[in-house]
Order: sequence, then C-alpha cells, then structure tokens
Amino acid sequence: MSRLIRMDASGHSTLAEWSAADQAAFDAAVREFRDQLDEGYIGVLDHGDGQATQVRELPRDAELVIMRRPIAGG
Repeated sequence: MSRLIRMDASGHSTLAEWSAADQAAFDAAVREFRDQLDEGYIGVLDHGDGQATQVRELPRDAELVIMRRPIAGG
C-alpha cells in the first residue's frame, strides 16, 4: 500500500493511500498531491536511509511520498 503523508505539527498526517491496481484511489491521491502543491508544500519521494528526491508528479509505484514545507532561509 502506497501512502501520501504531510509533515505537520502532529508529526505527520496521512492524506491518501492507494495500490497500483486501484485507479480511483490513485486518482484521489493525485488530486490531494496537487492540492498540497498549490498550498505551498513540496513533495519528496522517500528512498530510505535518509535519501529523498523532490517530485512534481505523484509516482504511482512510490511506497511513501512526503509533503513538507520548504526550508526557510536565504
């Protein structure tokens, strides 16, 4: 089962879950992913071992995609 989560004040919130075979659930996850991007969140694909890649589209086969706020700084 794939998951889309958002890092927030509670630690994290699950926004969507889908399987590769469930088109409706994936479509709902894509809509949620895009809504989060519109709210200013960044999507990152977790590779484990502290490695992640920023994504602009929700990968169907991803195990975990994390939405987080950009890091502030200059």
